Amino acid sequence: MAKKNPDNDNFFERVYAIARQIPEGRVTSYGAIAKALGTARSARMVGWAMNASHNMEDVPAHRVVNRNGVLTGKYHFDGTSLMQQLLESEGVEVVNNQIVDFDKYFWQPDIQL
Repeated sequence: MAKKNPDNDNFFERVYAIARQIPEGRVTSYGAIAKALGTARSARMVGWAMNASHNMEDVPAHRVVNRNGVLTGKYHFDGTSLMQQLLESEGVEVVNNQIVDFDKYFWQPDIQL
């Protein structure tokens, strides 16, 4: 069993703190969260944090997508369409696993926080 890394735990909590502030009906990207944290090159680690958050009801992981608006995290949700269903229930249009009019829904945490 791997040892827990307290630095990762702290990073993950910082990611979750930002994710919790994404407004309903808006989305952001892994890279935008990384940039807001001052670690612009750690988008992949933000993805790991989002993947680890699926048992946390207060982290809206469905609102975090890749830089092109593609639902790359969808396979980490129960059922392959749950991420899309959650976004659509908030008024975000998704076609072929990609957010339609991505710029309209994009929330930029480094500017809006």
